[in-house]
Amino acid sequence: MQELIQYVVDQFAENKDEVEIITEEKENSIVVRVILAASDMGKVIGKQGKIAKALRTLVRAATPKNSKKYVIEIEEKGGNTVDTDADEN
Repeated sequence: MQELIQYVVDQFAENKDEVEIITEEKENSIVVRVILAASDMGKVIGKQGKIAKALRTLVRAATPKNSKKYVIEIEEKGGNTVDTDADEN
């Protein structure tokens, strides 16, 4: 799944070498943190969050039925979480 997320993010990010993807497994979910340069935040999230929402839809569709749910968080380098899907559904 990490490869799918990396591929989609790389299509929009200009600073591909600064993109970090950190996966953390929790009890009921797998949290994927995408850390980007500040200049790439708007490009990857998209207007009104449309690209981020589409990425989450892709990941949800690619997740096997009985698997843990993936939660994608998009952060700016430096630790500010800008976009999360914790409240979606």
